Amino acid sequence: MSKKTTVIDVKGTSVTVVSGRQGDFISLTDMLRAKDGEFFISDWLRNRNTVEFLGIWESVNNPDFNYGGFATIRSQAGLNSYKLSVKEWVEQTNAIGLRATAGRYGGTYAHKDIAFEFGMWISPEFKIYLIREFQRLKDEENDRLRLEWNLQRTLAKVNYRIHTDAIRESLLPPEVTKAQAAVVYASEADMLNVALFGKTAKEWRDSHPGAEGNIRDQATLEQLVVLSNMESLNSVFIRQGYSQPERLVRLNQIAITQMRSLLTSTTMKRLK
Repeated sequence: MSKKTTVIDVKGTSVTVVSGRQGDFISLTDMLRAKDGEFFISDWLRNRNTVEFLGIWESVNNPDFNYGGFATIRSQAGLNSYKLSVKEWVEQTNAIGLRATAGRYGGTYAHKDIAFEFGMWISPEFKIYLIREFQRLKDEENDRLRLEWNLQRTLAKVNYRIHTDAIRESLLPPEVTKAQAAVVYASEADMLNVALFGKTAKEWRDSHPGAEGNIRDQATLEQLVVLSNMESLNSVFIRQGYSQPERLVRLNQIAITQMRSLLTSTTMKRLK
């Protein structure tokens, strides 16, 4: 996950937020500009309550926290002679909640939990506005993620529909051509093959030289159901006196209609 840098406005102060694998870090350097008077981050670090809070946060979130180094710092915190920089804090305790960075968005950054406490040091009002603006940023990010997720789901559904429709259309019997309708087929079986599959058994073998079995052995469940219906209907049409070309056209249209219905049938899907 690459780092993402965003700037939020907290009561007229631009504050940088860097989000990455280790969480959200907020610029204390930016936040310090909102505090009245000449202050430094080291002034905040001198406070014993600050050191206690940082120690607790690290003990909860940092398995490599150096408790020995922390104990030394805590014993000196609050003394007039006590001074501590972010670099010294990190080096002596192996802390991960504070970090100093260089570059375009350089400065001192703190994990959001710590940054909110730093906001309280600036002023209670600033802390409230900081939390509100940070939450607004997260809400906007979540809204974008939800939108992207919904878009991806919609596209997936559309692509699935296109894919299944393409498969469905490939299984639909082709309409009998005039040339096919004019042919007198050697057997009724071949006539049914043309009506359902669009080709005779020999034509299928010629186009599938390496396939096992015959054209009907390779048929889908839906095609076999339609074929059974066509055999029954063909017997009826013969008794009614229809010629073979007439029966071919009729049976082809019936095959197309029935295949469309079966390919969308939930009952057939359960049988597979």
